Amino acid sequence: MRQLYLSLLPLLFFSCHQQNTNTKALQTRIDSLETKLAETYKPGFGDFMGILQTHHSKLWFAGQYENWKLADFEVHELMETIQDIQKFQSDRTETALLSMIIPPLDSISAAIQQKNAALFKTSYTSLTQACNTCHQAVEMEFNVVTIPEISPFTNQDFQVINQK
Repeated sequence: MRQLYLSLLPLLFFSCHQQNTNTKALQTRIDSLETKLAETYKPGFGDFMGILQTHHSKLWFAGQYENWKLADFEVHELMETIQDIQKFQSDRTETALLSMIIPPLDSISAAIQQKNAALFKTSYTSLTQACNTCHQAVEMEFNVVTIPEISPFTNQDFQVINQK
């Protein structure tokens, strides 16, 4: 029996050593991936605000031309950007305050579904005010959002294309 134990002892040692080697290799790989992840570009809050500003503007012109399909698209782009902020900037105080723009966006969505230009305009004004209220709450009151007067997008036609 003793011989059996002595013959199994090297196997036990080898299997433990092999497992330890695999564990070290896996840990090295995890460490490498964590380093790469830490160095991966993560959009900043200002990047997202620029995207929101773009879609805020495009939404206005789509609504002014009663291009309801485009307006609906722009609302969805705004919502998608808000979700991205919540995902990539969850640690920011400003992220928690973004919920204040959801009611005006819901109202804009209703105006779009109803194809109601007057409701769209009042809802859009509420959205713009909500943006400024948020900016004031996070001490960025110097960043004032307005209803656009001229489209900076000279390469986009906001008018409805006659489709049959």
